[in-house]
This record gives sequence, C-alpha cells and structure tokens, in this order.
Amino acid sequence: RLARTEPQLARQRAEVAEFERMGFGDDTIRSLDASEATQRLAASSALGGILYAPAARVQPARLVRGLADAVERLGGRIVESTAAGELVEASAQLRASVLTDRGVVRADVVVRATEAYTRDPDGQRRSLVPLFSLMVATEPLPEDVWERVGLGAMELFADDRRMVIYGQRTADGRIAFGGRGAPYRYGSGIEPSTESASRVHDRIVRTLYDLIPATRGARITHRWGGVLGVPRDWQPSVGVDRATGLAWAGGYVGEGVAAANLAGRTLADLITGVQSELTRLPWVGHRSRAWEPEPFRWLGISTARRVAGWVDRYEERHQQTPRLARALDRIVP
Repeated sequence: RLARTEPQLARQRAEVAEFERMGFGDDTIRSLDASEATQRLAASSALGGILYAPAARVQPARLVRGLADAVERLGGRIVESTAAGELVEASAQLRASVLTDRGVVRADVVVRATEAYTRDPDGQRRSLVPLFSLMVATEPLPEDVWERVGLGAMELFADDRRMVIYGQRTADGRIAFGGRGAPYRYGSGIEPSTESASRVHDRIVRTLYDLIPATRGARITHRWGGVLGVPRDWQPSVGVDRATGLAWAGGYVGEGVAAANLAGRTLADLITGVQSELTRLPWVGHRSRAWEPEPFRWLGISTARRVAGWVDRYEERHQQTPRLARALDRIVP
C-alpha cells in the first residue's frame, strides 16, 4: 500500500507501530521506504509504503460458481430468479419465513445476507446504504510495459487516500483498477447503469494513468462495478436471533470476498450451536444504529464524499492534513 503524500506516510507509520504494539512482526506487516515501494510498483510520487503479507487475490466469479457446485454436491438447492420481498419473524405457530414472488419459504433460521439490497425488504431501508465501487481493466500489457510497471510478485496495491483506490495484475496480464466516488442516490437508490457507464469510470482511468505512468496509452477494455452495503458505523456484523428465527451477515463495505467467507463459517457455528474461536469474534452480535432519514442521509453522505476528495487534494498540494479532516473522520469512522 503506497504512501504518496507526507500525511499518508505518517498514517502508515502509525499503523505499523500499532501492529507492532499488538505483537505482529515483519512477516505480517512492515514499512517500505520509497526505493522499496517503487521496486515493487513503479508508481509516481511514492514516498514509501506498507507491505502487508496476509493478502491474496481470487477470481470472484469462479469462487461463486465453485461454492455453488459444492453446495449442490452436498444436497443443497439453489433457487435463482426469485425476488425476496419480506422477512417474517417466527411465531409460536410458524417458523421464520421469506415471502417471495414465487411463494413462501420457511426455515428454522432465515439468514439475511443481502448487502446493499437490504434496503428492499420491509423495515430495512435504513440498515445499510448502497454505495458503488467501480472498476476498469486495461488490455493485456506487453512484457516490456510490465518490466516498467513492476508487480512481478503479483502484489495487490492501493494507497492511503480517502477516496479509496485499489488494483491488481490479473492472470492474463491486465491491470484491474478500481475506486470509489460514485454519488449516493437519494433514498438509497440503486441505478444499474452506474455499473457500466459512469463519469466516475473516466476519473478512475485518469487516476490509474497518474498513479502508474507506464500504463498511459494502454487501452481500457472493460468497465464495471457493484454496489456495496455500508452500515452507519462502517462495522460489519453477523448474528442469530433465536427468538425471531432470523440471522444476518453483512455490512462489509467493500471487503466482502474475504469477510463473507468468514461470515458464512461463523454463521454455520452460530446456527448449529458450536462454540468456537469464530463465534467469539467481536463482530458477532454487533448491532449498528440505523442511518439517518432523508434528506439528512443524502446530505451527510454527499458532503462526506466531497470533503474526502477535497482533503485528498489538499494533502497532495500542501503535504499536511487540514483540520476539516477531523470532521470527516467523525462522519466516516
């Protein structure tokens, strides 16, 4: 993870020091100087960075298909193209249920794992807000370009700006690169066209070219995105309510590939009554407070997005963090 301004570098040094206080060593996380950082990724304006070892990349679509195959081999049934409209708590006479457009499904435990689409079932609109994260991919880059770019060990990369960016070298020699910044839609709206056609995609391309100059001129062949579920305190959670027969998992804020796997294993233990290290994790049973009603939700999120971009630009120009950043940190924990 790169540091490209002095405030970013200071935040990273504090982060590494905190990990060291918790007993983690260089085999988990360590600071990089500017030379070490640019040897791994030839990024512009790199002052240093963090090398975080417990990281990996997967192909999410293959992972999902593989999990589906495993479920079906074990006797599970997957029903697609079915809209779930309401979750109904258990009563003395009936088990918990899901009301769908194709009938009612009842179970001893019903798990809500709908992320951004949690806004749809009755009574859940303020539980999570939907925020888009968008990505682009370059054409496969020739070997001489990769020699200039780096990422020879297939490292994942990001930096410490507030308007999050992230990227990786793909198995077929592309750079897949993404970021935040798409506007929040009033009333927790989700506009599917945002995933493939957005001015934010153009901004992400410009950011890629600025971050890695060797990619300038590379053709962008793919644009896509997805909508994240964000709780009010930005803290994911899992849990089971035995009284209602309802369980939940979610609020991953963009960390869902790994966190959803952990949540699934944790829920399996919770539902079956197994006491384990997973069921003792602090996110078990956590309850985030509801988001504010509109228009305050739209005003707060839209203001935070604009302020985050302004703080990033200020830090880049002045190499110090403005006082306004403290107010942003109170809005976005």
